[in-house]
Amino acid sequence: MRKIVLFAFVSLLAACSSSPKDNYDRQIAEQQQRRDSAAERAVSQAPKWMTELPVSANAVYANGTAVSGDFGMADNKAKLMAYAKICMAAGGRVDQRSRVFMQDSGDASHESSETAIRSMCPGVDITGVETKEVKRIAENGRFRSYVLVALPTGDANRLQQRRDQMRLREQATQRGDQVFREMDAAKPQ
Repeated sequence: MRKIVLFAFVSLLAACSSSPKDNYDRQIAEQQQRRDSAAERAVSQAPKWMTELPVSANAVYANGTAVSGDFGMADNKAKLMAYAKICMAAGGRVDQRSRVFMQDSGDASHESSETAIRSMCPGVDITGVETKEVKRIAENGRFRSYVLVALPTGDANRLQQRRDQMRLREQATQRGDQVFREMDAAKPQ
């Protein structure tokens, strides 16, 4: 019994000695704790497809997540991230630039980062991309959106097939007109 009481007393002393004594240190520790809990909540509430993308023989899947103070902006940024991944999976290149600045001083760290995406998919057609799922959560007075998108491939991509058929029809019409002009030009006088 004495060992239990002694252990409890030592644990209490250790807890007291590790908590910040200064009011400013306490504020910093509380802010860090809020950031940590927000990050843990974002991970714990993330849909399963954020870590395990669906697999299909007839589609390519990608996900994205973003935070914003505006509901729609969180969705748009998350879709933008997912579309960039779809584009790259479809063999394209995204004109994306990122800049990260990190600074450590003592026991504090500061990070500033930005990402700019100039064009979604230059040279790659991602016609038919569908938003399969969207999940939203509140995060520290802001909105976090998780988005799952799919690009159907082959016969599953009806929009791409329709676009290809329209392009072929247009090419056939142009070629037909050209052939008749050539025939008219080659008529014996």
